[in-house]
This record gives sequence, structure tokens and C-alpha cells, in this order.
Amino acid sequence: MTVSQPPTIPFTSGEAQATLQEACQVTGLRSDGARLIRLGENALYVLPTERVVVRIARSLDVLADAHKEVAVSAWLNEAGLPAARTTAHEQPLVVRDKPVTLWHFIEDCGTPADLNDLAAVLRMLHQMPVPAELALPEFKILGRVSERISATDVLSDDERRFLLTRYEELQVAYATLNFPLASCAVHGDAHSDNLIKAADGTVVLIDFERFAFGPPETDLAVTAIEHTLGWGSRAAYEQFAELYGFDVMAWEGYSVLSDINELKMTTWLMQNVDEDETIAQEFRNRLFCLQNPEAPRRWRPF
Repeated sequence: MTVSQPPTIPFTSGEAQATLQEACQVTGLRSDGARLIRLGENALYVLPTERVVVRIARSLDVLADAHKEVAVSAWLNEAGLPAARTTAHEQPLVVRDKPVTLWHFIEDCGTPADLNDLAAVLRMLHQMPVPAELALPEFKILGRVSERISATDVLSDDERRFLLTRYEELQVAYATLNFPLASCAVHGDAHSDNLIKAADGTVVLIDFERFAFGPPETDLAVTAIEHTLGWGSRAAYEQFAELYGFDVMAWEGYSVLSDINELKMTTWLMQNVDEDETIAQEFRNRLFCLQNPEAPRRWRPF
């Protein structure tokens, strides 16, 4: 099912809402009471009447990722790792030149998943053999970063040159790393917000857009950078590392992964500076820190 129009419209909350309405018309789903959960790399809406989550990607450039998400969901559930499940609709849809996927809503238990849950899920995921037919792509840790920098209109020429130079430097640094752990299936955005503790207590993994085959250290570094930014306690991080069985911060290559994650987190936030002044201010704070490596990282989570 495809409903198309020229792909020149910016991915704002208004455009996401228009895409949601057309997707519901195409699928016959009811959109009354639809609630925006998140606007970032994707727009996520809950349809309370249908108990469905609608995930809208920014452009057809990531259509292959949408196909991958559907396939990964099926594999994880068949292999026994609780994961978000797609609805029975043929997927992904393409609506207003945006990939759209539909997911069963997961009723949470009221208590968020924590780093202990994340350590257990990642340990299980990283040990799972990957079927050849899944054909996971190679993990590209800096995927989409240069596109974000080149496409945005919120940077000065000097700022754009700085970020692109930093991107190129980190690409070179990453290519020289010798990873101590064996490559495996990696989530690609492995933080506890991508887990839901369901009403029955099951911890369910969500968001498979960045799923790939690569170094597990890249998944572990997401929690490590959040710890170094002060978004969690030292004790919680140490327990996470102990439960998983490896402390990525003790590895000599961690500083490169930390720098890469700072660049990714900054350019990810940059996409939504026109949506909210608080976001715009935080983006400027993060950009200043990248330009001034010794500056204290007083970053706010979004």
C-alpha cells in the first residue's frame, strides 16, 4: 500500500501528524485520541483505541531499515528474546514518502526497566547466533551523522565544517580500534529506554532501526556515556558492567566510542531545534562542548 507525494516536506510534528492520519486511512485504523510519544529520528504515536504504536521514519532513505525492523522483530520473538511485535498488516507501508511500521502496544507495569534489565537483555542478545537469512548489515556507528550535518539549516558554515571534520576524524579513529569481544548482533541504540517492563514483568526489547552485526562494545558504550554525563549513579553502572561481564570503560578504545556517542547525541538533537526552544538551547550547549573538549558536560537528557 503506497500513498506518495514529493519528498521535500520537512519532518516536523505537523508533517508527522499528517502522515499518521493518512496511514490510518490506508490501514483502516482509528486515529482518535492518537498521542505523540516521541519525535526524534522517528515519530512514534500511540493509537489508544487500537492499542497500536505507529512508527514513522523521516524519509525513504531509511526504507531498508524499516524492512529490517520487521524481520528482526520476528527473529527475536522466534528465538525466545521478548521483543516488540508488528501487527498483521503488510509492512512497512510507505505513506507520504515515509516508511511506516505498526506495532502492538505493550502495556507496561508502571516501573521502568533499569540497567540490570539492560545488562541481562544485552548479554542474551549478544550470545544469540544470527541466522544467515536475516542478512544483518554491518554496524555503522556513525550512520546518518554526516547526512544530518549536511542537511540542516541551523549551523553556520564554520560550525558545519567543524562537525564534518570531527565526523571524519572519528571515522578514522574508529577504524583503527581492536575490539576485544567477538562481533555479534547489536541493538545499535542500547539504552534502558528501549526496554519496556510489561504488565506481567517480562522485559521487552524495542526499537530495531539501528540493529546490525558488529562489536558488542558499541552497545555497552551507550550506557557508559550516559553514566559519564551524570545520568546515573556509579554504583548502577558498576552493577551493569558486572552483570554483563565486561566493563567497556576499562577498555583502552572506550574514549573513541565516547567521543562518537557525543557527536551522535548532538546531531540527533539538532534535528528538532525548531520544535522547542529548550531543545535549541541544549543543542547549543552540546555543540559548545564538542568545540571545547575540556568544558564540563552539563547535558540534559531528551
